[in-house]
Amino acid sequence: MILVADSGATKCDWMFVSENEEPVKVSTIGFSPFFHSEAFITNNIKQSTEFKKRAELVDQIYYYGTGCSSKPRKAHMQRALKAVCSNASIYVDHDLNGAAYAACMGEEGIACILGTGSNACYFNGVGIEEGVPALGHRLGDEGSGSYFGRKLLSKYLYKRLPEYLQNKLENDYGLNKEIIFENVYSKPHENVYLASFMKSLSDFKEEKWVVDFIYSGLAEFADIHITSLPKHQEIPVNFVGSVAYYFQHILQRVSDDFGFTIGRIVKQPIYNLIEYHTQKKI
Repeated sequence: MILVADSGATKCDWMFVSENEEPVKVSTIGFSPFFHSEAFITNNIKQSTEFKKRAELVDQIYYYGTGCSSKPRKAHMQRALKAVCSNASIYVDHDLNGAAYAACMGEEGIACILGTGSNACYFNGVGIEEGVPALGHRLGDEGSGSYFGRKLLSKYLYKRLPEYLQNKLENDYGLNKEIIFENVYSKPHENVYLASFMKSLSDFKEEKWVVDFIYSGLAEFADIHITSLPKHQEIPVNFVGSVAYYFQHILQRVSDDFGFTIGRIVKQPIYNLIEYHTQKKI
């Protein structure tokens, strides 16, 4: 049995695949070796009923996750997973590699992540090449859920939002300055908190103010990340993540203005990753 995982900052999708049954999908919170101890990761995964039933049957794991970009952080996640699936050989890599495999499916292209965070790379069919570094939600993550959430809340506090959005945030979340400051400055995982407000923007995704707001962030992402990559106007530019999926009508405008061609837009990379690995492409 193989186990494939795709973890962003908000959610991790897992898929158990074997010859004897239909694939089984499980979702947990997203994990990061930046923020979560090995014990926290292990204990959280072990709470899943599906893991309790299948952990000992897993002989191979392919895990792609945010923060898994260096040997120490990969080892951190490998040890946490080994404590759950003790019989498995474990492959851990950065979520950007997973995005490239899922979005490009073995073909040359550019792969972009637009979810809670953002990133982009050139994929030559085998490996990836980054143009500029990903700076995370405090310095970068242009065009991501956390980026838009940060800007949305600042406009809310400055009372610079359209009335319908101002009212929706107050009615749906009971927001005030104290609540926002506590979640952004005092509690962990402020990037996940910030990204949670994308639902409110999605509810009004055809309104001119929201369209212009989303367009400006996606255009900034394209200007910084996509244009830094080779052949960006010659090969397909593919996307994974909820922001790309739900706002693809605006993303199309950005692609027209920047002269690149959109290839695949993948909401849930886990299904493409399963296809990629079962075809034994790596």
